[in-house]
Amino acid sequence: MRPGLILTLLCVVPIAGFCQTHASRDNNPQVRNPIEGGRIFQYYCAACHGADGQGNGHAATAPGHAAPDLTVISRKNSGKFPYSRVKDVIEGTDTRLAAHGDRKMPVWGPIFHEVEADQDWGEVRLDAVTRYIESMQRK
Repeated sequence: MRPGLILTLLCVVPIAGFCQTHASRDNNPQVRNPIEGGRIFQYYCAACHGADGQGNGHAATAPGHAAPDLTVISRKNSGKFPYSRVKDVIEGTDTRLAAHGDRKMPVWGPIFHEVEADQDWGEVRLDAVTRYIESMQRK
């Protein structure tokens, strides 16, 4: 084999492998997770619920609006975090709220399900923020 060809192969093969690795990582949502629950919470929820989730955000005092303390959800539910119900409330699909009058909290489901890079990351976003709220629970 010619020395120039060997040098070329030594440069091209690693670059091709690098590109393939990064391409497959970008197409695999299990590996590529651009969503963090804490960021979502701070951006969408903290204005009312406060950065610490205790209902003390700057918008929590709006007329007719009381933001609940999200850190005591488990305590109010016999020590268990009702993951599905919390996720449904965030998404706007919990029909039990309608029986108690107008929903004061915005419906985030359609916003979280906006398509980004040909992917609907809605379920990932909903899971991330719900898990983040779960992590805030006080004992």
